[in-house]
Amino acid sequence: MSDDWLRMGAAALGRGIAAGEIGPEALTRRFLDAIEAHPLGTRIYARSTPERAMAEAHAAEARARAGQRLGPLDGVPVSWKDLFDTADVATEAGSALLAGRVPARDAEVLRNATAAGTVCLGKTHMSELAFSGLGLNPVMATPPCVNDADAVPGGSSSGAATSVAFGLAPVGVGSDTGGSVRVPAAWNDLVGLKTTVGRLSLTGVVPLAARFDTVGPLTRNVEDAALMLAALEGGRPADLHGADLKGARLLLLRTAALEDVREAPMAGFDRAVERLQRAGAVIEPAQAPEVEEAMALTSVLYTSEAYGTWKDTIEAAPEKMFRQVLERFRGGARHMAADFVAAWQKLDALRAVWMDRAAGYDAVILPTTPNMPPDADRLMRDDSYYVVENLLTLRNTRIGNLMGGASLTLPTGVPSAGIMFLGPPWGEERLLRLGTAAEAALA
Repeated sequence: MSDDWLRMGAAALGRGIAAGEIGPEALTRRFLDAIEAHPLGTRIYARSTPERAMAEAHAAEARARAGQRLGPLDGVPVSWKDLFDTADVATEAGSALLAGRVPARDAEVLRNATAAGTVCLGKTHMSELAFSGLGLNPVMATPPCVNDADAVPGGSSSGAATSVAFGLAPVGVGSDTGGSVRVPAAWNDLVGLKTTVGRLSLTGVVPLAARFDTVGPLTRNVEDAALMLAALEGGRPADLHGADLKGARLLLLRTAALEDVREAPMAGFDRAVERLQRAGAVIEPAQAPEVEEAMALTSVLYTSEAYGTWKDTIEAAPEKMFRQVLERFRGGARHMAADFVAAWQKLDALRAVWMDRAAGYDAVILPTTPNMPPDADRLMRDDSYYVVENLLTLRNTRIGNLMGGASLTLPTGVPSAGIMFLGPPWGEERLLRLGTAAEAALA
């Protein structure tokens, strides 16, 4: 029975704990043993936290026996991307630049999740300083894609996704600045939620570009994403009961999002669109010129802030970084401060146009990624391949970040091909209800 636990969702495990069928201590020990024994475990986890995990599981077991559980995820293990501070445990953000960095206290979202009873399994590998959508990290480790052993898993929350996909955690917590939750979720056939900037605390989270940085869960299903969102902010989960697609209005974004989409992702998206329509959704294709204008601002907005944040640390020891990531950071040095300010002013205006266009719809839909997981070895030896694939990987997800709302990716049934739903800022509950109905239609 304990082997079944490795493939169960977080909500289902929580219900098993509530029913007295699963003990948090046995559950946590099963996951820790699986991490230790798995041949890919050290490529997925940077480090596990067995002492902390078992202490938290012991407390959860006592609460369960006393009928005093803290919530639906009390006693459920969780993995954490290695940019969330953990007290007295190294948090290195996938970078040799931060080797040996040991914070004194937990990140606020980790404190909230712990207060909800979740169990911290450990820290997962990620792209260096979170600045790549591919998940390739030759400095620390590159986790494998669940659908292709030779391919990268997507990043930067690569280990967060693969910990769930390979049965080494029921849920992973990652961050998303330009697609870092949704890309690895899509490529590993998971649900990934990008939250609105400011919805979840970034206190104790190693930054990349704070104006775009967000925290979000990677899960097996939408219910788990809703429960984990509530745990991360110390709130109440969205009510998903009675979710229905009948009459839902979806805008199918044609601008940029459908250009150069490769065969498998397009097949998955087309399949998903057909099933959503069959379930009663009304889908209307539309152009959105403001998206093209916003995409043109990407370099100045992202690289300027990322390099401004990390310049001194990087230039003190640039030899410690993977060359492709280093060059991407240094691209921020090309932009003037005036360009950065003007770009943000223009983006704010474009966001207002986008909000007006999307206001009459329940969500905007598009393929999560235009490409499939690229070959890891070729990325290491072919510079042009790396640049093309990295930019293409993040193109569609970045639309969600630029437009400033919440975003959800779901599996389509085609391996490593996701469909993405873009919603308004602070619209996570509405988006999760829509995602619950869409998940049923796509199953």
